[in-house]
Amino acid sequence: MKIVFLGTPEFATKPLMEIINKGFNVVACVSQPDKPVGRKQILEPTDVKKVALKYNIPCYQYNSISKEGVEDLKKLDADVFITCAFGQMLSKEVLDIPKLGVFNIHGSILPKYRGASPIQWTIINGEQETGITILKSDVGMDDGDILLTEKTSVLQDETSEELFERLGELSKTAIIKALNLLNSGNFVLEKQNHNNATFTHKLTKDMSKVDFNNNSSDVANYINGINMWPVAKIKIENNNLKVYKAHNLSDDEIKKLNLNSNFNVGEVALSSNKHGLIVKCKNGFVRLTEVQPENGKRMLDINFLNGKRIKLGSMVSNE
Repeated sequence: MKIVFLGTPEFATKPLMEIINKGFNVVACVSQPDKPVGRKQILEPTDVKKVALKYNIPCYQYNSISKEGVEDLKKLDADVFITCAFGQMLSKEVLDIPKLGVFNIHGSILPKYRGASPIQWTIINGEQETGITILKSDVGMDDGDILLTEKTSVLQDETSEELFERLGELSKTAIIKALNLLNSGNFVLEKQNHNNATFTHKLTKDMSKVDFNNNSSDVANYINGINMWPVAKIKIENNNLKVYKAHNLSDDEIKKLNLNSNFNVGEVALSSNKHGLIVKCKNGFVRLTEVQPENGKRMLDINFLNGKRIKLGSMVSNE
């Protein structure tokens, strides 16, 4: 079976590496164009291109695959295209090239969380379960027929960064199962229930603001969901902080710490290098467990408080 793999970021490299290591025949990769990185704006190969170069696999790059890549891809005579976080929509002309079709690795249990950022919104919305779906692509947005789904529970306080890592591992299992099914010809595609579909939009820079006038569980989920980008940004006294991880305090934890509801929303209710940095929300308390001071490194809140004294009742504002 001749495979063409279409992907761009690090998330896509795990299934690609697994396909290669399991001995499948990857005849080519396709990735987004290289982008300039750093102050010197040096062109940096995409993560998928780096893997292709390592294994001497041809890698095609197009600003628009549907306008520029059709003839190249036809010449490869592939049985199947596998896409994973490629970053471009495929036209019907491209979808019709491989004999078995185009199959996409998607980071949610479809039809829930179609679109650009399913993993982040899974965390933001406090979902208990997620997974990887392998679906046959068509011209719609993640609405094709499903080949298989691999599920996993969302862990307590899990961030989008951590879930990306776990789903990357799960995608390795899912894609090998999928390729074996396609290779055998013994598979059934299941149509999605479009009435239950939900769509995710891209995260934006202004989403870094945190509204503590929400329930503590929602605040924690929100911070954990945007921890890769744009990252929660707050200011306490004269300290500008990025917040990469948060924890919603349980009722038992609130009792043990003897926290009361006399604090106003957004005020620091506890600040110690033993119990951390805790802020009052509309309903409950949230601990800001991993922070990064301006011009500093990411660290646990207790380590930050080793060198900084934050007064109780200090108001937390958006940076």
